[in-house]
Amino acid sequence: MNTELLTFDGTLVHDPAIDAWFEAHEGELGAIAHKWFEQMRNCGDEVREIFHDGCPNACFGDVPFAYVNVFTSHVNLGFFQGASLPDPSHLLQGEGKRMRHIKLRPETPANDAALTKLIETAYADIKSRAESN
Repeated sequence: MNTELLTFDGTLVHDPAIDAWFEAHEGELGAIAHKWFEQMRNCGDEVREIFHDGCPNACFGDVPFAYVNVFTSHVNLGFFQGASLPDPSHLLQGEGKRMRHIKLRPETPANDAALTKLIETAYADIKSRAESN
């Protein structure tokens, strides 16, 4: 799998800009975003993070695998290689060549097990891609 991967310069074990972003996004939507970003942070020892394009991104080293972002009425949980991820629960949206996202809304219960599995799979997938490059 020798494909070029997007990389971000300046990833950190813990990015203080992300903490500030979550402080600015209190409330229900911020709590949803924080819950899922913590899941990303806990995927493995190699997880790094960066505040990029106005939102928190989780990376394997310098290669991003997922992000969260808060909008007016929903949270996006995005996956950089989402188009190639298995999605048996059919949660992923989007038509891009690589990226996919999930819209999470406070009034709609999330499928926690399926979301957790997608995050874990995205991390394992990007780790495999990065290590084979």
